[in-house]
Order: sequence, then structure tokens, then C-alpha cells
Amino acid sequence: MKDIRNFFFKYRGYLPIPLAILVIIQSDISLGLAIPGGALILLGETIRLLGVRAAGGRTRTRKVGAKTLCTWGPYAYVRNPLYIGNFFIYTGMILFAGGKYILLLLLIGVAYIFFQYRLIIKLEEETLERIFREDYIEYRNNVPRVIPRLTPWKGKNDTEKEFLSWGSVLRTERGTLIVLFSFLTAIIVKEIAIGLI
Repeated sequence: MKDIRNFFFKYRGYLPIPLAILVIIQSDISLGLAIPGGALILLGETIRLLGVRAAGGRTRTRKVGAKTLCTWGPYAYVRNPLYIGNFFIYTGMILFAGGKYILLLLLIGVAYIFFQYRLIIKLEEETLERIFREDYIEYRNNVPRVIPRLTPWKGKNDTEKEFLSWGSVLRTERGTLIVLFSFLTAIIVKEIAIGLI
């Protein structure tokens, strides 16, 4: 089981590509879905940017682990803000694209997200508990996995707070932003090309 979890962690950025291709192929933009889809994409990317600002480059790794336990910023409310952001982005992209099979693709997308992130989160939690021991257990016991707290948790290592500059955040998040731009551009170009035919 651990091998498959490492596989999903290592290739988490590439595994959604087949779903994205299906979404683009069957897309048929409608304003009624594109607006809420775009809003979800913006919400998800905002959550990701805030998470990257707090955690820094620690989030861009192919190996599970961390040198420090990030418990500030969005991590004081929820343990997995980046995955929550991804959930909103994925569902927003499917809504934005619209199309005949949108409900089926939403079901597949949500099922895939839950499957992938359940495996990854369990692996990360085991690893962080092994590395940070009592500190992680205390954090885990006070900060929910995916449904945020209403107030930030004040942990022991709050004195270690460090936030990246917004320029560094954008450089770190460059890959996600390029994927978003490419996906949205592909859908819009497809729509324009079909309209010209």
C-alpha cells in the first residue's frame, strides 16, 4: 500500500492530465457554469497561494517529509489547505468547461480527488508524525484535516512563523498557474475554433 501512496504523491501533478483532456474534449462553455466555475478556480488558487506563502517551497517536493512543521497561516485553520485549494480548482475547471458529460466528469473528478488525496494525506500524516512526534500529534489533535477551524490554532512553534514574499509565492506557484492558464486557454480556443467551423 505504501508504494502506491508514494506513487500518487510523486506524480500528483501529472495524474489528473487524462481527466483534464477529457474535460477539454467534451467542453461546451456556458455562461451559467463558467461564472461559478471561474469563481471556484479563483477561490482554490487563492487558498493555494496563501498556503504556499506560509509553507514556502516545502510544498514542491517529490518526496514526503518536511524540515519544519508549518502550523501558521492557513495551516492554523486546516492541515491540508493546498489539497482543499486543488479540490476547488478541479471542480471549478470542470464547471467552467461545461459540456454534455459535465455531471459524469464532476463525479469522476470528485471521486478521483478523494481517492488520491486520501492516500496522500495518510502517507503525509504518518511521515510527519514520525518526524515531529508529539508536536505533530498535538497539531493533528487541534487542527482538522479538511474542514477548517473557525479560529486559528496557536501552536508551540508560532515563533517560527515565516511567510514568503508574494514574488516568491508566484515563482513557487508558477507551475500551477501555467497549468490553469493552459487549460482555460485550450477550452476557449476550442470554443472559438468550433464557432468558426
